[in-house]
Amino acid sequence: MRLTETTWPDLEGRSPLVVVPLGSVEQHGRHLPLATDTVVAQAVAEDVVPQLDGAVLAPALAYGASGEHEGFPGTISLGTEALTGLLVEYGRSVGRWAGRLLVVNGHGGNLEALRAAVPLLRREGRDVAWFPCGVPGGDAHAGRTETSLMLHVEPAVVREALAAAGDTTPIGELLPRLRAEGVRGVSPDGVLGDPAGASAAEGAAVLADLRARLVTAAVGWRVDPAGRLLG
Repeated sequence: MRLTETTWPDLEGRSPLVVVPLGSVEQHGRHLPLATDTVVAQAVAEDVVPQLDGAVLAPALAYGASGEHEGFPGTISLGTEALTGLLVEYGRSVGRWAGRLLVVNGHGGNLEALRAAVPLLRREGRDVAWFPCGVPGGDAHAGRTETSLMLHVEPAVVREALAAAGDTTPIGELLPRLRAEGVRGVSPDGVLGDPAGASAAEGAAVLADLRARLVTAAVGWRVDPAGRLLG
């Protein structure tokens, strides 16, 4: 069920799980679109909702906290404070009629806001959790992992001829420079990783793994102190 296609009587007397994708509008190199994080989060959420009894898919929240990417045209960032407020008010409103709220997050820059907003909502008695679209061993930004996902989910918008490697230093080592200089100071093209070898087949496998992990986590519904769904 999609929230955009329902009427209020469809929901009256129910207490469903609402699943909302959370993404960003930010640069993803020369070869991937600005909406990449939102597209990926949407794809994961769409795959998961039919497997969760009575779940409802809400429209994506397409803007996030992307200050580190603001050196590039096209990036639109709400910032952590505003995103935190948005998530809190969203959760409070949804909580008036839904039993649970699950935020499927596609952008790492949103984590600080999620870690602030979701525990607050839970302390208020609302059953809210978030799940990251993280890929163990994947590169940080606009590299092979995201390029493969986009080649599977929305291949027409991938400009493969423009794909090129960026800074491949592990993200943990890059963080001090990223905080000080932003992504453009570290990688002039905006890529943190290497898209070489990306394929739609790999993207399909990555999406299937994300779907399986999220379904398991949502069924078990164990939430850590930061509000993250464990699984």
